[in-house]
Amino acid sequence: MRILLVDDEVQLTEPLTRVLTREGYQVEVASDGATGAELARQGGYDLLILDWMLPHQSGLAICQEIRRQGDVTPVLFLTAKDTLDDRVQGLDAGADDYLVKPFELLELLARVRAQLRRSVTQKTPDPETHLHRDDLELDLDNQLAYRGGRTIELSEKESTLLEYFMRHSGQLLTHSEIYQHLWPTGEKPSSNVLAAQIRLLRRKIEAPGEVPLIHTVYGKGYRFGSGGESSSSSGPD
Repeated sequence: MRILLVDDEVQLTEPLTRVLTREGYQVEVASDGATGAELARQGGYDLLILDWMLPHQSGLAICQEIRRQGDVTPVLFLTAKDTLDDRVQGLDAGADDYLVKPFELLELLARVRAQLRRSVTQKTPDPETHLHRDDLELDLDNQLAYRGGRTIELSEKESTLLEYFMRHSGQLLTHSEIYQHLWPTGEKPSSNVLAAQIRLLRRKIEAPGEVPLIHTVYGKGYRFGSGGESSSSSGPD
């Protein structure tokens, strides 16, 4: 389990790193906020332990930044800021736990274990509600997609359409099949409505410079995936 410890107090980080290492964790240390933020952006950690008051960039700002990017890595604040308002501000910024200095080592280790258990749970999402195809992730429970470090909010219809594409990646889906999936009952909308729905979804999940994922197969339908064929295009419908 990898832990990032961001604190500028060497007299704290050195002994704490030794203790955490003896507990079996892999610990990386940053002594200023800018370095800590860069390491946090790179990801791959199971827990972030952040001081609040840091050179160059505060721990609060680091926490806010990773949450804006959709990173759900557990965050534990380890700080001397001890007022109720401080705790509320830290938790509102996205922190999962808050421990005030000075602290008891046994309590810190217990909180670390608790957050790491949560981290393991988050990394094993329900395959029925969390889909991964190529570099795109879809969270059906929250109607959110993630790609290129950004969080993409989806409408209910966009989420349903993207789920259908991702569950049939690489397959040619005809217009009639997509219509039947999106509008299973009642009167079907015009063909222009489906084309507009595809355009809106493309704009959200295909940022400039990213590999196109939705390919038009002219006269037939659409194919989803990063590998297009000569008969396919990601251009206008």
